[in-house]
Amino acid sequence: MTWRFADQRVSHPLPLGVAQRAPVGQAVRAGDVLASGTRYGEPVRLAGARRLGVTPDDLPQVMRVPPGAELERGAIIARTGRRFARAVSAPFDGRIVHVRASGDIEFAPVVDRWSVRATLDGVVTESSDWAVTVEGAAWCIQGVVAYGPDAVGDLTLAVDGRTEELAPSRIDVRLRDRILIGGGRSAAEAIARAHACGVAGVVAGAVPAAGLRTLFGDEVSARGAPDGSDTPTVLCLLGFGTSQLPAEVFMPFVPLIGARAAIHSASARLFVFASSGVMTAPTMVPTIALAPDWGAVMPLEGAAAPAREVVLASEVVSAALETTLGTVPTGNLRTLDPV
Repeated sequence: MTWRFADQRVSHPLPLGVAQRAPVGQAVRAGDVLASGTRYGEPVRLAGARRLGVTPDDLPQVMRVPPGAELERGAIIARTGRRFARAVSAPFDGRIVHVRASGDIEFAPVVDRWSVRATLDGVVTESSDWAVTVEGAAWCIQGVVAYGPDAVGDLTLAVDGRTEELAPSRIDVRLRDRILIGGGRSAAEAIARAHACGVAGVVAGAVPAAGLRTLFGDEVSARGAPDGSDTPTVLCLLGFGTSQLPAEVFMPFVPLIGARAAIHSASARLFVFASSGVMTAPTMVPTIALAPDWGAVMPLEGAAAPAREVVLASEVVSAALETTLGTVPTGNLRTLDPV
């Protein structure tokens, strides 16, 4: 969960209805379209081979367009003969979804169009109708969870220090298409304003759970939120509630400001596309502690010593450490290992 420059691998799942996708070996940049396609309405079955008077095996030879083609109403799908021609035409604007073994043709209206964009500079190493995988080198930091669609933009520091909260007053339309570094905490008001101003995404130490429900609905959880294209993109680096970013996490953002970056929501990772020599990766591995009331995630700084055992609310007895934050059960501590 600390900074590291290394070769990265990102798999981009694809929805049904792929029309085109990047081939293996193609070089891509974050933000490039990897694949695009359509979503269908209720399909209808058209009599194909039977109407044309051919066998199902001979149908491909008389089809004027291949399966997957998008057609306007009245366009010829298949035709036989000249003087006494027989033809199958599109009953409405749509796409050939499937040709059955019986020779019938499934044709469906197009109700929506989608595209999937890369979140990593690199090369396509795998490409199928289910996913496109890209591999490349980048600076990376792993978060706890991310919400909203993938985002690409230039990194911009929107706070003065690692303990500060992202203030709505610091956000305006001049930050459009940027990824904002929001400090230790970002409330729902600031994230909503950023989304309204066209900000690509927000990276913060923590976001209050109530704020996440306001932004993404009651179905939001610690694992993510239901898919939604018109929702903010938020990456939580440490957890929920309130936090302070460790210096080992916050300070590396400074030399990376202005660089292109991308948030991959499915894996909760932030990629920054800068040279490996732009900074030295931190060697100290920070430890974070969950507050006794579970309302904050704080970095463990200063000396720590073993303390007496503590009894939790669940009546479980746990070892503990005496820290500057107070007595903390060892189960509430976590080391931020590199990704």
